[in-house]
Amino acid sequence: MKKAILFLSLFSSLFFFGQEQKTTSLLKNEIKANALFLVIGATEFTYERILSNDSGVGISVFYAKQDDADLNFSLSPYYRAYFGEKPAAGFFVEGFSMLNSGKKSVYVDYVYNNNTQTYSSTNRGGESFTDLALGFSVGAKWIHPRGFVFEFSGGIGRNLIDSNSPEVVGRGGISLGYRF
Repeated sequence: MKKAILFLSLFSSLFFFGQEQKTTSLLKNEIKANALFLVIGATEFTYERILSNDSGVGISVFYAKQDDADLNFSLSPYYRAYFGEKPAAGFFVEGFSMLNSGKKSVYVDYVYNNNTQTYSSTNRGGESFTDLALGFSVGAKWIHPRGFVFEFSGGIGRNLIDSNSPEVVGRGGISLGYRF
């Protein structure tokens, strides 16, 4: 009888686990600044919300004060699909829309023929525009274990509404940020 009780108690211990399973929580928020645009005198800030290990949504705000820039402001919501091994990192493909505004530049060329040819180009302010573009981007993102983010991307979109706006808009840069 003692052997049977001992055998049952040893056998039943195989079905019980006292260890806790370790769970890792995915940090879900990122803020980034486009370092490339800061160098050229414009600003772009981005907030991204991580939805899962392989997707995220975000919004970028771009502003350039310069009068000679075609695009002065843009607001770009996007959706990203990630293909990396780490959560929401590695190679990604992005679909975006862009509400953009600015002043389309008009360039006028003058040619003088007086035994020599001289070309000059002047920028004259064109008409203001506000338009909506749809496009896609590709890029890559790396995450440091302490939460620092480095990313580069590039993409293209097409304006849809205003005939005064540029037909094609670009999106991209080199961004630095933090995941929390």
